[in-house]
Amino acid sequence: MSALDYETVARFAQQGGTLYFGAVFVAGLVYALWPARREAFRRLSHLPLEQDEGDDV
Repeated sequence: MSALDYETVARFAQQGGTLYFGAVFVAGLVYALWPARREAFRRLSHLPLEQDEGDDV
């Protein structure tokens, strides 16, 4: 039988996908929690609460 049977390819895809999405998650977490970005995220978190200049309500 060939070395690239279904089980081998499926196992590689599952493990590779898990590692890939784990790395993307960790990279996003590091980006979001990096101390230099704290002020920018704090400012953006209050943005929905600010009143627009054109709102007279």
